[in-house]
Formats: sequence, C-alpha cells, structure tokens
Amino acid sequence: MYHFFVNPSCIQEKKAVIEGADARHISKVLRMREGEKLIINTGGDWEYLCVIEKIQKDRVYLEIKEENEDVRELPNRIVLFQALPKLDKMDFIIQKAVELGVSEIVPVITNRVVVKLDAKKTLQRFERWNAIAKSAAQQSKRNIIPYVNKPLDFKNVLEYTKDFKHKLIPYELERRKGRLDIFLKKISADEDIAVFIGPEGGFEESEVEAAIDAGFNSLMLGKRILRTETAGLAVLSAIMLYLDA
Repeated sequence: MYHFFVNPSCIQEKKAVIEGADARHISKVLRMREGEKLIINTGGDWEYLCVIEKIQKDRVYLEIKEENEDVRELPNRIVLFQALPKLDKMDFIIQKAVELGVSEIVPVITNRVVVKLDAKKTLQRFERWNAIAKSAAQQSKRNIIPYVNKPLDFKNVLEYTKDFKHKLIPYELERRKGRLDIFLKKISADEDIAVFIGPEGGFEESEVEAAIDAGFNSLMLGKRILRTETAGLAVLSAIMLYLDA
C-alpha cells in the first residue's frame, strides 16, 4: 500500500489532505482513484489508513479509517557522514541509507574528494538529495524522513560529532585490527552513532589520525576493499541487523 508524509496541520479529526507534488504523483503517476486506500504519516509513530474521497489537481482529500501505532525506527540516531563521490553515486547512497534506517546524511568534503560544487550546484543537489530521501522513506515505510544536510568540510565534521557516543571510521590501512562486531556490542539504545565514510581515493592518513584523536574508532570491514558507495551501506546493514535483533 502506498505511503505518504503530511504535515500534522493536514489532519483534522477524521479527514486529511495531501497537497502539492505528492497529490500530483497520486493522480498523474500512480493514477489512483476515489475509493482506493493509502497510508499517511505525520513524521511520528502513528499511521493513518485512509480512503481517497476526492482528487483535485494539487490536492487529494482523504477520510481516515484507522489509526495505528507502528514503530519502525531504530532505537538509535545514526548519522552517515559520506565523503562526496563522483557522478550520481550519492543519489544511490542516500536512497539505500534511508532504507537501512539512517537518521541523517551529511555530505563531506575531504582532501581527496574531486567533486567541485558552487553555490548553485550545492542548492540543486541539496534539494534533489532531500527529495530522494523522502521518496525512499515513503517506499520503505519509515516513520520519519531522514534529513540530508548541506556539505561540511572535514574539520566541521569533527566538531559536529563531538558529542556523539559512538563514532567509527572504516579505513583500509587500519593497523589496530579494529572490528565492527566488537564496536557494535558497546552500543546501547538511544546513543548517537556517527559513521564516517571516505571518498573513492580513501582518507589521507592524517585525516584518520585526526578523526581518532577526536574519538572515532578506526576499523576494517573485512579482507576486501569496498568502494565508497558500498562501505557505508555495509556498516549500516550491520548496525540495522544488530539494533533490530
């Protein structure tokens, strides 16, 4: 069943309305009709089973049939700090990270990032990335829409994460033999988790050392080298399975 997010103000007693782009998507793309059912959510644990009463150009009017509490979020806030990859890889990373339960995604400019963004490109990508996050949240029936932040530089990431309880940075040259399974066993509910992933060329050693000094745990993800678009998703998958158990 299709799932949409609405503002709390769009619900009045047993009636609700979906507006704007989502309304146009319902009528023009999904071609839904009056009498069909869908689910809406206001960004919390409560979902509303609705029946379409009327479809207009930019509005879909609904009647609420059921209200159900359905908690689908992980018990921890997880933020993915992803060094900007080339081409459209960031679109894929955002989509899959949202499906895996991430709370927020922060693009990062590290020393080996080759992507150059001016103010106009940053705004365009920022808007597209958040649209992708919303679509993925609806598809995977999340209770919230994870936020994609504007890009930060390396120094600002260390400042942003200073109060996080758990911080990890996968590094292919890790000599300390840090292990993800040991890291996961230290996590308790409601503790913030930061996952910092490098670009295609990897982190510079000085960056990893600076991150360790700032409280990050450096670890390896097995005996194989993972691409930047794979590494974060591998970590998030492991965290999701551990916290959902």
